[in-house]
Amino acid sequence: MKAYDIKKGNVVEHNGGVYQIRDIERSSPQGRGGNVRFRFTMYSVPGGNKLDASFDGDDDLREVDLVRRQATFSYMDGDAFVFLDDEDYTPYTLDADVVGDMAGYIVPDLSGCYVQVIDDAPVGLQLPQTVTMDVVETPPELKGGTATKRPKPAKLSTGLEIMVPEYIGNGERVLVNTTTGEFAGRAD
Repeated sequence: MKAYDIKKGNVVEHNGGVYQIRDIERSSPQGRGGNVRFRFTMYSVPGGNKLDASFDGDDDLREVDLVRRQATFSYMDGDAFVFLDDEDYTPYTLDADVVGDMAGYIVPDLSGCYVQVIDDAPVGLQLPQTVTMDVVETPPELKGGTATKRPKPAKLSTGLEIMVPEYIGNGERVLVNTTTGEFAGRAD
């Protein structure tokens, strides 16, 4: 797999270890003949040790066989998140550091998730594209302002804060894009 094909969440082999890509920075030099460079923030699997590495766009990295199992969020076990496999109800426990920023999108009974498994050990999580969440706190709509749509902050049931259109009120259910963290429409 070429470095430019790699996305967040992919698992690759590097220097004899297995790493999951958590963050990608792309830099393109402004000179003639400058190659695009990719800087990956990777975490070892299992273990979670952080490694920063840079690659040229056409460097080869071997993708590791990673099993993706569809699962539903079940409950919290201390700081860990427990997901149940949708087919055979195998519990997969993911530590808070593995879940990271995605924790703000995890609501009770969240389905459509994929737990990433290497050698029977859960190592990562992919969330559905959008998640339905409840707005718990947002300022009221300003009447008679302007005809333009002004976004306003809204606090969601998990503590996550996003910007929503003015017409959204407290207690409404909204769709949130889990990739961008932005409002994606009204739910139901």
